[in-house]
Amino acid sequence: MSAFQRENDAPKSLFRRLESAVTPIVSGDYSHRDRAGMASRSSFSQYRLEAEIERYRAECQWDKIHGMIEQILLTRIHENDDYATLLMAEALLEECLNENMNLLRSATPLMDKTQIKLSRAKSHLNTILSRGRLTPRYLNEALLLMAKVHYVQGRYRDAQGMCARVGIEELTRDEQPVYHLRLLAEAFVIKGLSLDHQIVSAVSRVRLSEREEESLSCYLRACDAALLYLQELDKTVMTPKTAKASMPPSPVDIDLGYFQLAALQSAYLCLLHRGHLAQGTHQLRRVLRVVESRGSQSFRKAAACKLAEVLLSSVSEDSYWAPLGPPPPAWLHREGAAAPKDAIYPTSRPPQRYSSDGVFCPQDVVEEAVLLLLITESMASGEAVISRAPDQKEAREASLQDATSVYDLLSIGMARRGQYAMLSECLERAMKFSFNEFHLWHQLGLSLMAAGKGVGAVSVLKECARMRPEDPSLPLLAAKVCIGQLHWLEEAEVLAQSVISRGEEAAEFLPRAHLAVGLCCSLQASDATLKAAQDKFNKRALLSLNRAHSLDPQDAQIAMYLALQLALVRQVSAAMEPLQVALSLRGDDMHSLHLLALLLSAQKHHSGSLETLTLALSQHPDNFNLLFTKVKLEEAMFGPATALHTCEEMLQLWQSRYDFNRASEVDDSSSVPAAEGAAPLSHKPSGLHLTLPDFQDTSTGSQSGPSIAVSRLEQALSEVSAISSAHRQGPTYIWTTLERIWLQAGELFIAEGRLKEAQFCVVEASTLFPNSVSALLQRGRLAQLRGQQDEAKSLYDEALAIHPTGYRVLVQLGQLLVWTGRLGLGEKVLRDAVQAQSTAHEAWSALGEALQAQGSGQAPDCFFTALELEASCPVQPFTVIPREL
Repeated sequence: MSAFQRENDAPKSLFRRLESAVTPIVSGDYSHRDRAGMASRSSFSQYRLEAEIERYRAECQWDKIHGMIEQILLTRIHENDDYATLLMAEALLEECLNENMNLLRSATPLMDKTQIKLSRAKSHLNTILSRGRLTPRYLNEALLLMAKVHYVQGRYRDAQGMCARVGIEELTRDEQPVYHLRLLAEAFVIKGLSLDHQIVSAVSRVRLSEREEESLSCYLRACDAALLYLQELDKTVMTPKTAKASMPPSPVDIDLGYFQLAALQSAYLCLLHRGHLAQGTHQLRRVLRVVESRGSQSFRKAAACKLAEVLLSSVSEDSYWAPLGPPPPAWLHREGAAAPKDAIYPTSRPPQRYSSDGVFCPQDVVEEAVLLLLITESMASGEAVISRAPDQKEAREASLQDATSVYDLLSIGMARRGQYAMLSECLERAMKFSFNEFHLWHQLGLSLMAAGKGVGAVSVLKECARMRPEDPSLPLLAAKVCIGQLHWLEEAEVLAQSVISRGEEAAEFLPRAHLAVGLCCSLQASDATLKAAQDKFNKRALLSLNRAHSLDPQDAQIAMYLALQLALVRQVSAAMEPLQVALSLRGDDMHSLHLLALLLSAQKHHSGSLETLTLALSQHPDNFNLLFTKVKLEEAMFGPATALHTCEEMLQLWQSRYDFNRASEVDDSSSVPAAEGAAPLSHKPSGLHLTLPDFQDTSTGSQSGPSIAVSRLEQALSEVSAISSAHRQGPTYIWTTLERIWLQAGELFIAEGRLKEAQFCVVEASTLFPNSVSALLQRGRLAQLRGQQDEAKSLYDEALAIHPTGYRVLVQLGQLLVWTGRLGLGEKVLRDAVQAQSTAHEAWSALGEALQAQGSGQAPDCFFTALELEASCPVQPFTVIPREL
């Protein structure tokens, strides 16, 4: 070889080496390092693809699995096994199940002929299992999918057999993908459901008990696995294991499938269905203590609602146990268990639960139920569908049904505590998604009515009547509120007349409508200031009440109100007949017995009246209206001293029922307090002692020394201060009752001539209501008895400025004017008193004295009228009996 050739070969050799190094694919020569790099890139691509598939399977995004299958086929990953076919079968099966949720809930088997996706998924799984090319991990998944196919097609024994072949240990190992927890939960719940669906012969009771225990253990493990799956899924979303950790995938809303919901709910539903209330309640509390995760909110809402339902329907106040503790042994023994089931069947990987350190713990069953429902209500109202679009109809109806069940339970729970105001506030929040939904509107109207919010109740009930114009009870409910709470008598009469106009269509509500009209007229007669107007309304009231009684002679309330109206117009003997009918229908009715006592006292049969009143008090010992009548009877029969003992008892009764100082001392720990006006739950002694004053020496009857009087007065003032600190807690009628007790005691002290004690009682009453007409009247009487005529007249004038037609004040003022020599003005005031209350014998008697002092010949007629009226006058006015629909 020449030197020239050797010189040319050297550059060619170098070029070939450089070319092979730069373009190895073209040349076909691969170095060891190049092959390792390619393998690394291929392995990373496969890892990323499999991670993406695992995430989609964990999040149940089956629509994206089809795209992943195409990538697997293009990249030839898993070309030696049936992994892609397994994914296709799972996606088709899950899509079929999601499309047939209603059939699954009704336990209707799915058929191959009607479910194409199910048929294809089943075919793929049969192919996979017959080939046997999958690794053990994926083979377990194929077996579980086939078990799911068998179950939805109603072949429960085959489903159980497939679950038995699944290697549970493979699914419970550490460092498993998240979707394996879902598969584990589904495996347990399918096994438990399959066991429950299989029929066992009646003679195999032992086998039946074993099967029930086995299915329950499956449900408990399925629940824990499902809760853990949701928690782990949250962690993968928050800290994704992807290459681009700075751009995590956006979280998707998890819509739990049929078997996932079954895994979460089957344990406590199974326990409750078998009558194990304590263990079912314990299981519900366990799942609610699990740390909340995305996707578990709808389940937690359902579980909280179910727990509240169980507590309100099955757990009494005495048998309640704390949420953080186990069920009482007595409950477990009654259910045939030695310990809670979760302790008997522990889980290897339990879900994370909230710490119990420093948490609030309900004190009673109603409090726990109401707190659960308030939390659930906030979720339900916030998630409610308010769109009226046609395509949202199904979602709107579902959310409305969920919310309605919560509000129904809230109504039960809050009614037990009398918390109608809070209930009405909750129901008002529901109005934003309750357009034309009668049930919630009706509940709102009833809650407003019970809470004393009359104006709102009438408006809501009128809206309910618009929704259901065929229902006559709704206008009558509105009329009831107008009469009892608002005193809108004209409005109530219009509502009642709308029911009467329906005639026979009103059916059993027609007599009630006539009763409502009669009550309106009766109350209008009491309000009227002219005798002509009073007679007119009284006549209309009697006509309406007689019509109501003729339509329904078996209605005790109508008969009683007819008797009351006759008594109001002083037809005492005639009133006895309908009252006897009322008592024969309802012998224990408090108002009928009270009216009988008043009628007997009007006929001056005081002993019979007292016996009747004693009978009524034996059935209603805490009724203050009856006790006030008893005081009047005892004063008439035995004198003021005996009646004062009853006043003392009334003070003690009021304190035991309405002592808000004591209630506030013991009920601060309760987050759901008792209703305003309800009796305190505790019986701890209070620092407040309500007693009648006694400024006389009991041994001599003379006045005690100044030091004793001062000490008693200081004690009384401290008690007044204690009352003032608790003032205005609760409804007004509570404090009005206390004021009436003090004023009644003051009248009795005046009758005994003990003005100092009477002054003390008036001070107590005035502390409660400084501008009370009754308190001003009694202050005026005391001033008049002390000879302070100018002060008495000033007090009477102040009372008349507040209530110009108060006949008692007019009588006192007229008598004062007559005694001070102002006869003409006194006569005019007394004529106003007679005009305001034509049946008041005191007014006619005082007018007769005024006319006699002026030498008028009309005086005997006034005295005769006074005597006639006094002969039929009861110890208490008949108007003390409430006229309510």
